[in-house]
Amino acid sequence: MNAALEAMSLGIRYKRSWALRDCSVSIPEGRVVGLVGPNGAGKTTFLHAVVGLLRPTTGSVRTAGEVAFMAQDKPLYDGFKVAEMLKLGARLNPGWDQESALARLAGLGIPTGRKVGKLSGGQQAQVALTLALARRPRVLVLDEPLANLDPLARHDVMRSLMTGVAETGMTVVLSSHVVSDLAETCDWLVVLNGGRVQVSGDIEDLLAEHLILSGPVELAGSLPQGARVVGASRAERQATLLVKGVRVVDPRWVVRQASLDDLVMAYLRSPDEAALPRPAGVGA
Repeated sequence: MNAALEAMSLGIRYKRSWALRDCSVSIPEGRVVGLVGPNGAGKTTFLHAVVGLLRPTTGSVRTAGEVAFMAQDKPLYDGFKVAEMLKLGARLNPGWDQESALARLAGLGIPTGRKVGKLSGGQQAQVALTLALARRPRVLVLDEPLANLDPLARHDVMRSLMTGVAETGMTVVLSSHVVSDLAETCDWLVVLNGGRVQVSGDIEDLLAEHLILSGPVELAGSLPQGARVVGASRAERQATLLVKGVRVVDPRWVVRQASLDDLVMAYLRSPDEAALPRPAGVGA
């Protein structure tokens, strides 16, 4: 399968500090990718490199086909009417799909004669998303698209985004530090922390590879060969581990499948990124 987005040893340096370092990831076409990490992890820097707003200091990044970008601050002109925003978009973008943009806004009940500044936050997000979709991109990049939206608006934006994905087959990369925003929509996960890719892969595959083990502390040192502990916590004589690559375990362990939240939190909390397992799709 062809890659929609591929970064090879990508690094971005600002003066003396690295915002990204040695990031390698390959994402297949047609995926909805959740880019997760805490504030300051390098998510926006990574996305800016993907869309060409930043030039790599080291390595490279490429995408397959047209790319559209929706920034976190949803850059719209408050004094413009929605129709004027569409007109501007049509002038700036070859291949602009005005018909689908108008149909989408009509379906959402957003009047094109109203000024952007008079719209609710959720409506503004929908207008910005409409502008991005009207470019007919093969890759759509969204930086914190749900920030500052109420729960209903968040749900509506994600639902309309998934409709766009189903209609076009495009690849979507959206960043967030809220795992619950991604659980029901994304099928590919990239965890970024400290400017490095911690893990990347198909979410179902990643969850199938990881287990949560709970049991006596003394069992933690006798895991099967090939097992890797991604995260661990201990309380008195009880240990809880997130483990990759183990199927048969001591029956004294209580075993359950890892959730997406378990997975993300463990990789973000791990102090030694270099020691973490690297699922398929992540380079060194």
